[in-house]
Amino acid sequence: MTTQQTTNLIIPRRKPRAYLSEDFRVDKWETIKPYFEELQARGVNSVEELEKWMQDRSELESVLSEDLGWRYIRMTCDTQNEETTQAFQYFISEIEPNIAPLDHELNLKLINSTYREALDKEKYRIYLRGVERALEIFREENIPLQTEISTKQQQYAAITGAMTVTLDGEEVTLQRAADRLKRTDRAQREEAWRAVQERRFEDHQKLDDLFDELLKLRHQVAKNAGFENFRDYMFAAMGRFDYTPQDCFDFHDSIEETIVPLLTKIDQERKEQLGVDELRPWDLDVDPTGRKPLEPFQTGEELMEKTVQVFYKLDTFLGDCLATMRAMGHLDLESRKGKAPGGYNYPLDEVGVPFIFMNATSSLRDVITMLHEGGHAVHSFLTRDLRLNAFKHPPSEVAELASMSMELISMDYWDTFFEDEDELKRAKKTHMESVLETFPWVATVDKFQHWLYEHPEQTQEERHQEWVTIFNTFNHKEVSWEGLEKYKPFMWQKQLHIYEVPFYYIEYAMAQLGAIAVWKNYKENPAEGLAAYKRALSLGYTVSIGEVYEAAGIKFDFSTDYIKSLVDFVKEEMAQI
Repeated sequence: MTTQQTTNLIIPRRKPRAYLSEDFRVDKWETIKPYFEELQARGVNSVEELEKWMQDRSELESVLSEDLGWRYIRMTCDTQNEETTQAFQYFISEIEPNIAPLDHELNLKLINSTYREALDKEKYRIYLRGVERALEIFREENIPLQTEISTKQQQYAAITGAMTVTLDGEEVTLQRAADRLKRTDRAQREEAWRAVQERRFEDHQKLDDLFDELLKLRHQVAKNAGFENFRDYMFAAMGRFDYTPQDCFDFHDSIEETIVPLLTKIDQERKEQLGVDELRPWDLDVDPTGRKPLEPFQTGEELMEKTVQVFYKLDTFLGDCLATMRAMGHLDLESRKGKAPGGYNYPLDEVGVPFIFMNATSSLRDVITMLHEGGHAVHSFLTRDLRLNAFKHPPSEVAELASMSMELISMDYWDTFFEDEDELKRAKKTHMESVLETFPWVATVDKFQHWLYEHPEQTQEERHQEWVTIFNTFNHKEVSWEGLEKYKPFMWQKQLHIYEVPFYYIEYAMAQLGAIAVWKNYKENPAEGLAAYKRALSLGYTVSIGEVYEAAGIKFDFSTDYIKSLVDFVKEEMAQI
């Protein structure tokens, strides 16, 4: 099956607006304010009128969300463009702060409505729970602080997006430089690794100082809202109703007990295969048997074409999702200077067709990223017709289940990228190892974030020491850092989540467990496994995390026993390759 089928696609258009005028555009606060005022003043005299009020508010939210989305997308596609940066900054500084207090008033109006109790409790229970939590933590004095935080978070993308290194006389992004870590020539790998680390090190003080500012602001937000620290505030703000900080700590312990020894053994085998006296940081991405790096594609267009084919082989609907995005120009895939680091799928709530952004070069990792973000995209399509905008945005434990499951259930069709059987097997085994490696890195970042916000008076030196301690607990115990000690204390600075989306990380490990379980079900019964995956994602955030997982035919469980059972399944799959 090929993308030839996409010629008959009907490109989605946004639905006719029922509340806002068709020519409404987000340009300045004065054009937005009347709609919030009308919603606040409108009389609600029946449960039907309350539901209509909720739908009109949802429409306003989706339009504002999509406008902000495009501003963010354009800024990250070119961090050096002053016009797009200013457009994003204008929304953050001039529009968002004005929305916040009025949004709070609308939440109060909903919760205090005489007709709230008459609403369908099954349909709206999750939404109303979230509104009540938002009311609990809202403080007007935090509005200017949140604006300042958003502004400073933007600085991280600008600093890191400008990082390049020169190798063999060519200026390249750090992402392209990292591809050299897969080369069989050890000296070339070392040169690339040192160049990247040295470039990051150049800005380490700037990034440390930026984090100090963010830490102070975030702690003040938490104190204003009545919390002891920002960690506890974020557990409330992110709607973590289903687990506690202690559950996270237990999860860290389970990862250390169950997965770290397995990965240490893999590193020992790697060292033996490479025939080196010491395993070094630049030895971790190369094929240990000396084969050249996998090159599954050459251009962003080829990556897109082959991913669409993989999705069509899985399911016609999945293929249509990505083909639609390509036809609408909702993709920016290739790495280039000035582009923000990382990758994302940005939901565009009004049109319902998301945007995928990434920094592809030509590696297996890029294929995984594309499949990952493609899973998020499918999730956006599956929820685009849900009644309220809030229903379309499940928590990250569910969102990442969509993306990480796609990485695994698509493996049966990776021959689209790897026609050679040996390369196909190698790609699969490499990815399965990376799946296991997800857990200790997530535990490292998450445990570090807990410490960061439990110790708001930390010095930079204390922060560096704690990072090294946690890093050494979970990561590559066989690797020698002799002579490289100056780089290790700052490795956390490459993790954009710590700067831009604090506490959004443990979800990756929780969802990775779920994804392995989805994959296991798919291997046992492909049709039912895929149907359950789509059925679960279609629920959006109308039910709890546990109920979504249950609909997918899996458990929301991160106990040691459960981890072990799923890791054993991965080991069995690896042994069969």
